[in-house]
Amino acid sequence: MFQYIINKIFYGFLTLFGVVTVIFLLFNILPGDPARMMLDQRENTEQLQNIRKKYGFDQPVLTQYLYYLNDLSLLSFHSKNSENYTYLSDNKYNYLKILSLRKTTIVLKTPYLRESYQKNGKKVSEVISETLPNTAILAVCAITIAIVIGILLGIISAVYKDTIMDKIIAVFSTLGMSIPSFFSAILCAWLFGFVLHNLTGLEMTGSLYVVDDFGEGIYKQWKNLILPAFVLGIRPLAVVVQLTRNSLLETFGQDYIRTAKAKGLTTYQVIKKHALKNSLNPVITAISGWFASMLAGAVFVEYIFNWNGLGKEIVNSLNTLDLPVIMGSVLVIATLFIIINIVVDILYSWLDPRVKLI
Repeated sequence: MFQYIINKIFYGFLTLFGVVTVIFLLFNILPGDPARMMLDQRENTEQLQNIRKKYGFDQPVLTQYLYYLNDLSLLSFHSKNSENYTYLSDNKYNYLKILSLRKTTIVLKTPYLRESYQKNGKKVSEVISETLPNTAILAVCAITIAIVIGILLGIISAVYKDTIMDKIIAVFSTLGMSIPSFFSAILCAWLFGFVLHNLTGLEMTGSLYVVDDFGEGIYKQWKNLILPAFVLGIRPLAVVVQLTRNSLLETFGQDYIRTAKAKGLTTYQVIKKHALKNSLNPVITAISGWFASMLAGAVFVEYIFNWNGLGKEIVNSLNTLDLPVIMGSVLVIATLFIIINIVVDILYSWLDPRVKLI
C-alpha cells in the first residue's frame, strides 16, 4: 500500500503541474493589464513601471511562467541580483535557506500563491485560509446529510422494493437530481427564510460569522448553516439513495446472502453484517466526487445565501479579475481532488478485500 500511495502522490504532482500550466497560460492570454488592475485609478507611468518590474509583468510569458513555478515550488532558486525577480528580500516567503552560491540562493519554503490584486496586497493564501474553512464546514454538513438520510432511504427502498414507499422515494430522488442547485437555493431561501420565517426563525441569507449590530464583535450564527447545507446536500442525497438501493438489490441476489437468510438471520442482521458493507463501493465513489466538488466551492449556493466561502470568493474574484486569487483557488481545489481520490482508493481496499492497491 505504501508503494501505491507514493505512486499516487507522484502522479498527483504531475497532475498539479498540468493544472498550473493550463491556468497560467489561460489567464495570461486574457485581455487586461495586471499592473493597472492592482493600481486601479491611482496609477501613473512610474507606478506602473515599478509594479510591472516588481511582479515580472515586463518579462516574456515563458519567464513569467518560470517565476510562477518558482513561487509554487517547495524548493526554489533566487538570484542575489536585486534587479532580478525575488521575494526573499521582501519577506514574502516563509523559507529555510539551503544553499547560497555566488549568484543564487536556494531555499526550502511553503508554496507562495502571490498577492491579491484587489485586496491591498493581501496574500492569496490568507484569502483562501479565511474562506476555505467556511466551505469545508458547509460541505461536511451537506455530505453528512446526504450520507445519513441517503443510505437510510436507500435501504428502505431496497427492502420495500416495488411498494408505494419505494415509488415515493424514487420520485423524491428524481426531483432531487433534476432540480438545479441555484433554483433549489432560491426556492428554499424564499420559502423557509421569508414565507415561513416566523416559524423557522431562519434568514434568507447569512454566513457562519455575523457582525453584532451593537458593535460587540463577531459571533457564530449556526442557524445560517441549515438552509445552504440542506440545499447543497439535496443532489448528492438523491444520488446516494439510488446507488444504495440498486447496489443492495444486487447484493441481495448473492449466494452468501441467501445462505445468511437460511441460517435464520433477520433482514436487519443481514443488511448490517453482510449486505451493506459490500454495497458501499459505488456509494463511496459518488460521495467522494460530490464532496470534492463541494470543497471546490459550491458557487451558486454560497453566492445566493451570501455564505462567505471559497465559492463566493471565486465569483467575486472573477467579477474583479483578481487573477492570483482565482489561480490559487483552482490549485487548492485540484490538490483537494487528488487527496480525496487517494483516500477513497484506500477506503475501497478496506471495504472490499477483493480490491487490491497496485
